[in-house]
Amino acid sequence: MLRRTKILATLGPATDKPGVLESVLAAGANVVRINFSHGSEEEHLARVKAVRNWAHVNNTYVGILMDLQGPKIRIASFKDGIKITLNVGDKFALDADMDNTSGNQDAVGIAYKTLPQEVKEGNVLLLDDGKIVLEVTNINGNKINTVVTQGGILSDKKGLNLRGGGLSADALTEKDKKDIVTAAKAKADYVALSFPVSGDDVRLTKKLLKAAGSDAGVISKIERAESLVEEVINDIIQESAGIMVARGDLGVEIGDPQLPAQQKRLIKLARSNDRIVITATQMLESMIHSPIPTRAEVFDVANAVLDGTDAVMLSAETAAGDYPENAVRTMHDVCVETEKSPTAKVSHHRLHECFDHIDETIAMSSMYAANHLGVKVVVALTDSGKTPLWMSRMSSNISIYAMSDSVATLRKTTLYRGVYPCGIDKMNDAEWEKVNGRVVSILEEKNIVEEGDMIILTKGMHVNQSGGTNLMKILRVGDDDL
Repeated sequence: MLRRTKILATLGPATDKPGVLESVLAAGANVVRINFSHGSEEEHLARVKAVRNWAHVNNTYVGILMDLQGPKIRIASFKDGIKITLNVGDKFALDADMDNTSGNQDAVGIAYKTLPQEVKEGNVLLLDDGKIVLEVTNINGNKINTVVTQGGILSDKKGLNLRGGGLSADALTEKDKKDIVTAAKAKADYVALSFPVSGDDVRLTKKLLKAAGSDAGVISKIERAESLVEEVINDIIQESAGIMVARGDLGVEIGDPQLPAQQKRLIKLARSNDRIVITATQMLESMIHSPIPTRAEVFDVANAVLDGTDAVMLSAETAAGDYPENAVRTMHDVCVETEKSPTAKVSHHRLHECFDHIDETIAMSSMYAANHLGVKVVVALTDSGKTPLWMSRMSSNISIYAMSDSVATLRKTTLYRGVYPCGIDKMNDAEWEKVNGRVVSILEEKNIVEEGDMIILTKGMHVNQSGGTNLMKILRVGDDDL
């Protein structure tokens, strides 16, 4: 059984070891994430090259998502790299004037220098993904005095969040702008934007990508409390190719008890707006050091699948973990079993709405027909990838094959739930008249269909015309009039 939910695996030191990247890809990773927060440009480009080479040798397609670091809202470092222990009731200061390597038991510097001007007495600050909680008692110049309300061990450069959000750091830093050029050089399929707070952040990212010569889709990581406001999230979604439910920073800002409802809301919003959605952060966290997951993690992955997420993401599990291949295989198995559930196959997408375009009408009509006629597969001949994306918004157990002569388009479809990229040779107008038979031949060669199977095929009247899909054909394998 083909898995419909896509798996996104983060690359890092663990996958740089001999044979590990190959095993992770062979285990079922559809897309790889390259995190600009760690490593050099040379390392990033080398990983991209290794993935592309593997995909070429194995005659398949693997997407590349390059993840921008975003603003460094972090504490600075402690003297000699020491770790300190903070206990409930301790007084502790965050000092913007303090040297970046002089932290001690009483205070530490901050990389985000405007923080003292953005917080006030009574605000709650969270360090290291919420492990340590501080309440602001007063601000003295550039020094924020706090009391510890939840203690723990604190070390260098841990992340810092304001409960409820509201920090003004720009989503795109100068480093991000340089990394966008690297992403263009790598021909990344997607670029993930960290901490966007408005559609303007996405628009600027797209503008910079275009200027760098990249047509990568922007995946907006939803990490800030203020991005959840109705008009804001709708603007972000409309401007993006998709969103990532980045549960780490988002959970710290809004509180973990709020996360499940927001995850479901964000998945539904993305899908109803015909956008991709990725669910991320700590999905199989225990597998960083364990060969098997906890049952709670299995349920977490399964619930995201049932909610309709396009992809589930592995972070440290593959980038730095002891069992990267196991993590991918585990995620694959959970997705496959969950997708057998009847609720994972039911969809009411746009059932009571008007369609905006002819090609969208064809896409929706095709999926309706496929689900009621018992066809084996649906094939979308596509130039831009829009038709299979629309089709994939309909939950179904029928496989959708995106056929294109554009490698860039096929790589983008690696993130679409239930869509499988399939290459087809470029055709001229005369050859296009015989494309039905060519499609069937390709599917037969790949052992996807056999004689007697029905196929729904969507295409345009003319070859290489983006947005021109206006025909739906029902084919039966073995018919002479293909």
